[in-house]
Amino acid sequence: MNGKSFFVDLSRCTACRGCQVSCKQWKKLPAEKTVNTGSHQNPADLSFVTLKVVRFQERVDKGKVRWFFMPDQCRHCVEAPCKMASGVEGSILHDEKTGAVVYTDLTAQEDFEIIRGACPYDIPRQDPVTKRISKCDMCNDRVTAGMLPACVKTCPTGAMNFGDRDAMLAMAQKRLAEVKKKWPKAQLVNPDDVRVIFLAVEDPAFYAKNLLAQAPETRRFASRRDLLVQLLRPVKSMTSV
Repeated sequence: MNGKSFFVDLSRCTACRGCQVSCKQWKKLPAEKTVNTGSHQNPADLSFVTLKVVRFQERVDKGKVRWFFMPDQCRHCVEAPCKMASGVEGSILHDEKTGAVVYTDLTAQEDFEIIRGACPYDIPRQDPVTKRISKCDMCNDRVTAGMLPACVKTCPTGAMNFGDRDAMLAMAQKRLAEVKKKWPKAQLVNPDDVRVIFLAVEDPAFYAKNLLAQAPETRRFASRRDLLVQLLRPVKSMTSV
């Protein structure tokens, strides 16, 4: 397995939101109409026009408040559950060169609840008008032209890195060894399964509910096959009586 990967070092993220803004600028996406929710996180969540959002979490540790920041985006899973759950040929593509998981206009024909429910990180969002489904596409147009993703290009602290997968994994392991000297609980999050590798200095749950992949039993379903199994269970129980 080669292709490209991100390495996101959360120990260096300052929540400047440069990555969030540059994503919108490159994709020419409109700003969200937001309201004060009592959090510095803005907007409150991902949407069809917000493909990346910096999540803010506050934790009290030994009487002091600590901030945990996490730039949330599609993880570009090595074996993408959303693609496995797809029922429309050509709607969700896997770029063999980069490893990017890319949604096309054909996603408008998909059952959105199936696609979103298949994602262990709850990333896909739907345009209520066109019904098209969207998410980060790894700036695949930039990457195939030899450029960095917009979010990585704009990061001022070195939190966001991008390159050949083997190089990113090596960078992540080296940085983890350094960070563990100060934060013994530091870990890499799902590095074997995704192309966006996060380094968390504490329990991943401190950053966001979906920083770690949700266990299969907590998701609505992992694939179309699992969904059909759930739907057929009542029928089987009735016919076996």
